Amino acid sequence: MITLTHNDHMATTTRLLLATTLTVALTLPLPAHATTHTDYPGHTTSRYVPLTNVTNAQAHEHGCAEGRTGTSGLRILFFGTQEKNDTLREPGRTASTSTPRSPYTKAAQYAHHWAQGFTQCRTGQTTAELALGINNKQDSGLTGAHAGQRWAHFVTTARHDSTTEAVTITTALDAEPSWSSPTWARDWLTAYTNTTTIPLYAANSADSCPTNTNTTNCANGWKLADVHHMAGGGNPTIHAIPQIYRTDGIQARQWATISRWGHANTGDPLRFAGAMSQHTACKQRSCNKTDNTPQQAWNQLKNALNAHPTTRIDTLGPATDMRWP
Repeated sequence: MITLTHNDHMATTTRLLLATTLTVALTLPLPAHATTHTDYPGHTTSRYVPLTNVTNAQAHEHGCAEGRTGTSGLRILFFGTQEKNDTLREPGRTASTSTPRSPYTKAAQYAHHWAQGFTQCRTGQTTAELALGINNKQDSGLTGAHAGQRWAHFVTTARHDSTTEAVTITTALDAEPSWSSPTWARDWLTAYTNTTTIPLYAANSADSCPTNTNTTNCANGWKLADVHHMAGGGNPTIHAIPQIYRTDGIQARQWATISRWGHANTGDPLRFAGAMSQHTACKQRSCNKTDNTPQQAWNQLKNALNAHPTTRIDTLGPATDMRWP
């Protein structure tokens, strides 16, 4: 504990400056070793990408627009659901839809032209991690192990072909308990991490998970252990950027509970890269109290984490806001 003692022989100006500096430091609710930036760092824009009708020119312009923002950080491109023969079903579609499927190669082309656009149009030294994302929908007939391995191979190739001095290709997974069994999701993640060390961003939901540790049940047979594992528990190459859509803050409290559970049961609280909102997507379509702005989502998550000493964080990266093309 730092104690201030008054010394009448010290120069008045020096004394006041020291007292002011230490008083400010003492009022910060942070660990003594922390060097902290607590201000909201802004947001990036991530996208759902229906590949059926998108053009390379559009991909280039989408990347270019993000480069002009001058905000460095993660961007996610969600391509939908993996299906057989290395094809993708558009985001928001069910297995029975007649919408044409797109080959992985078209996703690679989109990512390549996005990266080129970002690099050519960027402001100053702005950089991006471009995470190529899919979801964990089990309705495609693929096994989790096959899907995870194939996506690892795909991202490895895309990273080699399309990484630039400004853009680094990485991976994202939108793992939601309602969309698969926990076993399927765990098999996907195991296969992915056994195949590559390319970082993965977990843009997951916490369907029906608790806001305290009195119960460990989530939706569809998932437990807190499953949600924690899928968001990077035990794996330092995985960082969570969870969905914090609800305006009532409950999703932020769920994720704080998941991280607290991890600290208590595995010694490993989650590593949070930022928070995900869907404010722009809601303006494009319609939402009911799930339209947090990026700053609201970021504040809710940071405040929920800092409400408990075992999950307190000093810094949190930029939010990312989802949109449709």
